[in-house]
Amino acid sequence: MKVILFVMDDQRVNLDRLYEVVRDSCVSCEVVRLHKHEQQHLAQVFRRMDIGSYQRVVIFSRLKRLRGQLALLRAIPGLVFLEHDACQNYMPSSKYFRQYSRFYRQLPWVRVLASSLNVQRRLSVEGVDSLFVSKGYDEQFFVNRQGERDIESAFLGSVKGHTYAERRAMLAAIAALTPLHIGRTETREEYRQLLNRTRIFVSADVGMGEYMIKNFEAMACGCALVACSQGAEEDAALGFVDGENAMLYRTAEEALEKIARLQADPLLLERIARTGQQLAEQHYGFARVGRDLAAAIQAPMRPWPGLRRWQKLYLRLRYGVPG
Repeated sequence: MKVILFVMDDQRVNLDRLYEVVRDSCVSCEVVRLHKHEQQHLAQVFRRMDIGSYQRVVIFSRLKRLRGQLALLRAIPGLVFLEHDACQNYMPSSKYFRQYSRFYRQLPWVRVLASSLNVQRRLSVEGVDSLFVSKGYDEQFFVNRQGERDIESAFLGSVKGHTYAERRAMLAAIAALTPLHIGRTETREEYRQLLNRTRIFVSADVGMGEYMIKNFEAMACGCALVACSQGAEEDAALGFVDGENAMLYRTAEEALEKIARLQADPLLLERIARTGQQLAEQHYGFARVGRDLAAAIQAPMRPWPGLRRWQKLYLRLRYGVPG
């Protein structure tokens, strides 16, 4: 099976290792990086290559860059979307609330690889061919360097924008009652260094229904994770067990209580950090996640309904590509 994987050249998180594993785990796979303009004008990309020769065409992009190209996307039989942002589909505060459902409803044969079990199940109920493949981390880069940890507790990441409004409010409530370093680093190396200096990483994926990549990176670097629970099913699917490999909370008051427990009990903090690191290393490195993605990409799909004559004509006239 021939696979082509189109990925974002402007991705904030470095996923090069993940793409390499996916490529090496497929029988035949080509990884093509697209800049923003190319993602918004896929017809220009498709005209340069024989898209019809691939049994799977995988796209990892942003909804806002794709939803205006539905007529073009309908012409691709083995179309798969790698989806890390579809949690916004179920966040009333997001400008993309219900937009993913509307988009995928118009492409009934495609497969969506969702990084959240909650999202995957909800999409499935809506009739979308969706499979769950968790997020992960670059196990070759994010490692515990066993150095001195001089930052008691921290959150490192974005808090701006409507999407992170609940995260911002939760972190502010926690920081108002206990010292908490909240910041964002400029480079990947600086981020890794700060994780390795942090004893307690306070995650706040509030209202998202899934755990962001930062949780796995922090655990891998030896931080004791205090994280907002994403619900019993999501927690169980990922193997997150409160008090064993992470400290899970639902309110700011509960987060403060969990942080205080860790600070008062060094042995508990050490155990949570150690077992959390083991969980990340055993299950969430890109070596494992990439193999799972490759298997999901190559699994049998729903039949493509084909195009009507007028749709083929429109493709030739509008995009200059055969239907």
